[in-house]
Amino acid sequence: MAARARPRRTASQPLGHQTLVARCPGAVQAFTEVLWARLRREAEDALERAPILAPLFLDSVLNQHSFEAAAIHRVAARLRNDVVTLPLIVQAFNRALEADPEIAAALRTDIIAVYEFDPACERFIEPFLYFKGFHAIQAHRLTHWLWLNGERDFCEYLQSRASEIFQTDIHPAARFGRGIFLDHATGLVVGETAVVGDDVTIQQDVTLGGTGIQAAERHPKIGSGVIVGAGAKILGNIAVGDNARVAAGSVVLRPVPARATVAGVPARVVRIDAADGMARPMDQILLDLAREAFVGTI
Repeated sequence: MAARARPRRTASQPLGHQTLVARCPGAVQAFTEVLWARLRREAEDALERAPILAPLFLDSVLNQHSFEAAAIHRVAARLRNDVVTLPLIVQAFNRALEADPEIAAALRTDIIAVYEFDPACERFIEPFLYFKGFHAIQAHRLTHWLWLNGERDFCEYLQSRASEIFQTDIHPAARFGRGIFLDHATGLVVGETAVVGDDVTIQQDVTLGGTGIQAAERHPKIGSGVIVGAGAKILGNIAVGDNARVAAGSVVLRPVPARATVAGVPARVVRIDAADGMARPMDQILLDLAREAFVGTI
C-alpha cells in the first residue's frame, strides 16, 4: 500500500481540531463512528497477520463495545499492577468521562493529531495500542480529573505509575488542551502550573519547568498550535504564543511571540512567520476518513 500524503504543519498553520469536535453540528458522533469502524477494521487485519497477538487485539479492540471503552481498557491495561487493578482504573476512567465529556472529546482529537502528524504512524491502531505518548496524555487526563476532584492519593499514585511506565513526569495539576501529540514522550517533564493549549506537538526530553523562584504561577503557558522540539527547556512563568516553534535543544527564558521560531541557549527569535498558512482542516480529514471507511466496505 502506498504511503498516504501527509500535511506538514508550519508555525503559521493551526490544526483546528476544535472546529471538528466542538463546533460542527453532529461532528462528534460522525467522527467517533468513522474512527471506531476504522480501528476495528485495522485490528481485524492485524489479527490475521499476527495471530500470536490475538489477546491484545481481542481484549483491547475487538471485544470492546465503543472507541472510548477500548481506549480506557488499553491505557488501564498498561497502568495496572497489584495495587491498582484494571477494573479499578477502568472504573475511575468511566467516572471521569461521565462527569466531564471534554475528556472523551480530547481523546478523539489526540489520536487524530498523532495519525496526521507522525510520519511513523500509518494506522490508527499504532498509537492506540503501542505509542506511549498517546497513552501518557490519556493517563494524565484521568489524573488531572482526580486531582480536581480531591482524590489526591489515588491521583498521585496513578501519576507515579504513569511516570514509571511511560517515562514522562506530568504533574496532575498541569492543564492540557485537545489534539496533543507527545512524540516519543520519553523524558517529558511538565510542572504543576503549566498550561498547554490545543493542537500542540511536544517531542522527547522537553521540560516545561520553573526557575526556582517561588510563585503561585511558576511554569510556562504554551499557546495553541505550538511545536516544541526535542530537548527544549522552557522555564518560568512565560508565554509561548500561538503557532510558535521552539527549536530542539533550546533554553527558553523569555516570552515567545506568536508564530515566532526561537533557537539557541538562551533562545532568541530567528524568524516570525506571516499568518497566511492553513493546514488541512479537520472536517476535510473526517471526510477523507469516512471515504476510506466506505471504500473498505465495498
